[in-house]
Amino acid sequence: MRLFLDANILFTAAHNPQGKAALVIEIGQSGIWQLATSAYAAEEARRNIARKFPACLDRLEALLEGIGRVAEVPGITGPEGLAEKDVPIFCAALACRADVLLTGDLRDFGFLMNAPEKAGGLLIQTVADFLTGR
Repeated sequence: MRLFLDANILFTAAHNPQGKAALVIEIGQSGIWQLATSAYAAEEARRNIARKFPACLDRLEALLEGIGRVAEVPGITGPEGLAEKDVPIFCAALACRADVLLTGDLRDFGFLMNAPEKAGGLLIQTVADFLTGR
């Protein structure tokens, strides 16, 4: 199973190494799941960690070393209603054929959560939903 990690999942895992996001990354890096993100998501996570919790930047970089990067592919469009800032995340997840896009961004992705029929077949979930199998 391939999981695409949004910037807020990377941020949360770096900031809270005992939390669910960090657990998903740890399990993924053990080989249970394939982990992917994009340069766009990684840079957003870096920028936010550096601004809010600079002491966690080294941890973020260490986490990123074990996560594959996918290129953003032009020509893929996001679902109607998705915020423009999130379209590159959605498109990168589709382009890498992720099974699940993990995000905590309920405000922008909420209408697509657990609704792959609205997201081109991509399952979009929070980490909690993913871990509980909802």
